[in-house]
Amino acid sequence: MQAPSSAGPLAGLKVVEMDGIGPCPLAGMLLADHGAEVIVIERPGGQVLDTGTALGRGKRRVCLNLKTAEGLGQARALIEGADAVIEGFRPGVMERLGLGPEVFSASHARLVYGRVTGWGQTGPLAHAAGHDINYVALTGVLSVASRAGTAPSIPATLIGDMGGGAMFLAFGLMAALWEARRTGRGQVVDAAMVDGVGLLSSLLHSLRAAGRWPDEPAENFFLHSSPFYDCFECADGRHVSLGALEPRFYAELLQRLGLEDVDPAAQQDRHQWPALRERVAARIREKTRDEWTALLEGTNVCFAPVLTLAEAPLHPHAQARGSFVRAADGAWQPAPAPRFSRSG
Repeated sequence: MQAPSSAGPLAGLKVVEMDGIGPCPLAGMLLADHGAEVIVIERPGGQVLDTGTALGRGKRRVCLNLKTAEGLGQARALIEGADAVIEGFRPGVMERLGLGPEVFSASHARLVYGRVTGWGQTGPLAHAAGHDINYVALTGVLSVASRAGTAPSIPATLIGDMGGGAMFLAFGLMAALWEARRTGRGQVVDAAMVDGVGLLSSLLHSLRAAGRWPDEPAENFFLHSSPFYDCFECADGRHVSLGALEPRFYAELLQRLGLEDVDPAAQQDRHQWPALRERVAARIREKTRDEWTALLEGTNVCFAPVLTLAEAPLHPHAQARGSFVRAADGAWQPAPAPRFSRSG
């Protein structure tokens, strides 16, 4: 397990993380990756869903029985000595444990209290059960992850839990810590995944308001209906991705696929998309994924092979950047991000 960087930009920051799954542990790992001291309070019995050690990088763990006076006292002492606490329980759980923010309002006025949930701390759904797919669905974002005639589909955990949850928890925590330096007063950060995913979709709402985002998948190149922005199956059953949005990139794609008879100026003619898409798909099926990679990777056609989780760490670009690191057990983990020119 990689230790936190003492030279990172967050060196000196102390955070207590309540053990959980998903967004809270990722937010804690982001802080630890950049130098923060993160102490995880876990309870006897562990988690219902074992997520392994991937999100525990750089953290220190203590096991406390919060149902005993001794364990509760130790937890309070750890939080009293920290700059922030982060938790991902349903609203009211920390209060019932005796560790809610009001407990520390007088004794630790500068404490920043970060809370990440799916529905938020308030609202009619605040106490309802849910998971990533539900939060993304309620924001409207799941509806744009679809193909014509098929149900929407999204990559597991990435949009709601991690994008809308963990990232906004980490950002909110740092914003509140910055404000606490000036005012001497901490506050509660309510990071709701439905809010975060909604904000992540700001560009989509803007495009739609401007009449540039058709709701019908067959009319929207982002929704897998065009011949130039989608994934296509290769001869070996694997897939490649094409994203040639700009006219000059599209023209190069046509040229490299041997479709010189197609007029690149007609790229946005949706009436031509179905037939041309069939031609592109047929051409891609003529070669294996690795053969197309050898021909198209690094060119301006906006290309990448669709790699498996096992393949991604071994790709030359990932290797050159050190995008993945080996854990103590030899398994690959994504490396800390972002990178800093001087610290960390």
